[in-house]
Amino acid sequence: MERESMEFDVLIVGAGPAGLSAACKIRQLSESTGKDISVCVVEKGSEVGAHILSGAVFEPTALNELFPDWKEKGAPLHTEVTGDDIYYMTSDEKAIKVPGFAVPKTMHNEGNYIISLGNLCRWLAEQAEGMGAEIYPGFAAAEVLYNEDGSVKGIATGDMGIAADGSQKDSYMPGMELHAKYTLFSEGCRGHLGKQLIEKFNLAEGKDPQHYGIGIKELWKIKPEKHSQGKVVHSTGWPLSENGAFGGGFLYHIEDDQVALGLITDLCYDNPYLSPFEEFNRFKTHPVIKDFLEGGERISYGARAISKGGLQSLPKMTFPGGLLIGCDAGTLNFAKIKGSHTAMKSGMLAAEAVHKAITEQERASDDLTEYTEAFNSSWLYKELYQQRNFGPAQHKWGNLVGSAYSFVDINIFNGSLPWTFEDKKADHAAMKPAAESKKITYPKPDGKITFDRLASVFLSNTNHEEDQPCHLTLKDPALPIRDNLPTYDEPAQRYCPAGVYEVVENEDGSKRFQINGQNCVHCKTCDIKDPAQNIVWVTPEGFGGPNYPNM
Repeated sequence: MERESMEFDVLIVGAGPAGLSAACKIRQLSESTGKDISVCVVEKGSEVGAHILSGAVFEPTALNELFPDWKEKGAPLHTEVTGDDIYYMTSDEKAIKVPGFAVPKTMHNEGNYIISLGNLCRWLAEQAEGMGAEIYPGFAAAEVLYNEDGSVKGIATGDMGIAADGSQKDSYMPGMELHAKYTLFSEGCRGHLGKQLIEKFNLAEGKDPQHYGIGIKELWKIKPEKHSQGKVVHSTGWPLSENGAFGGGFLYHIEDDQVALGLITDLCYDNPYLSPFEEFNRFKTHPVIKDFLEGGERISYGARAISKGGLQSLPKMTFPGGLLIGCDAGTLNFAKIKGSHTAMKSGMLAAEAVHKAITEQERASDDLTEYTEAFNSSWLYKELYQQRNFGPAQHKWGNLVGSAYSFVDINIFNGSLPWTFEDKKADHAAMKPAAESKKITYPKPDGKITFDRLASVFLSNTNHEEDQPCHLTLKDPALPIRDNLPTYDEPAQRYCPAGVYEVVENEDGSKRFQINGQNCVHCKTCDIKDPAQNIVWVTPEGFGGPNYPNM
């Protein structure tokens, strides 16, 4: 069965903050200039926002530019930050509250809002559609299409109704080709098509490798007397420091007596026995956090990787026929632990570049180098440059000393110190052999504050059609048992926050590597952290994956 095709001026892959801001801006420009161009957004989630997960303390800088009247339009920013508490956790029982004057100014949140990023994306989609953009959830972009000259032509959505053995089921529907003059890739962190484009066009040449963290988040409804709407709590140190790892925790008091809490584990950790999921469980048992949760109810769970390499890891974002924007490129500002406002701005700059190229210069499928010029002249570049050394300093000296350096660099010198740190070791290359590492024994979950993986995945509303090809592919199916198990005790058993990977013993005593793909929450950690880079995440059928309600 032949694929059908549709033509658009601009195609956007991914309905996150970057892609939707681009769509809104294109339609605004079409209205204000009278030079109309068509824009289509495809989203693999069952609905816009279904796959969106973030803390999230939101800085409204870009939203103020995109929709100055966002309050009147009903944007879901309901909880303004009322105060910041930062703790350095020294043990499982003790913590030091860091005085405000000693905190890097990037961690102060006056004027910011605690939000559900998924709900903000749903609102942005409504604005874009109201201005004439076409948005198609449930369609997974599975393949990049190219013109004869090698420029990007568009994408093909995945076939539906393919059985696990590769045969066509009765429900089979071929994917559709979507062609455009320019395609904007905004798939989020470690986008699988973005990854291919970076390799094909050598976009990362001369750059540091991208660095990542895995963020695990829960929503809780807590007792009203423990709730303080607008309060923001951050932490560093224990539990990760106990095992030589970096990262930090958060607890945000949103509306309706709810709190969002989570732990970000930097994926540069070297101990293969470390489990980010179990570290998150331990984080919740610290009195600073547990005191809020006792007597409360866990509502939702999810996990997602974040790109945190910053300016030094930012690839070339332009190539013939398209752009990488938002976290597909890695625009998150790790010094602020915020990427939504930067993703939005990158999408808005992309919209201006493609609209001008199409309407004023009648161009198509070429390299939009003027996007790089606009990016480098924007407040977004200035912000990333000013805070460029925060992440490498954390990796170089640890959270405590790294934060002290960042205080001097950012608060006193405003990021103008005349050097730029590099971090050349990729996260997957940081893993030490199991024989050289301390074995970690984690306590069993209590079912009240701490929980197991499967109970947690249930709360993420994750669902995949079971009879379909597994979207977690192995370059070498024998490698996990042959190489990773004896060398690293197969760390996929532990770094996956959804219980996807297991080492199972057969009846004859031999071992096999089992992939429970239906559990996958699309966090991309396996694609990032596998020491052999043997696991390759590809898109499952559209509609598959988590269905986050308010994350």
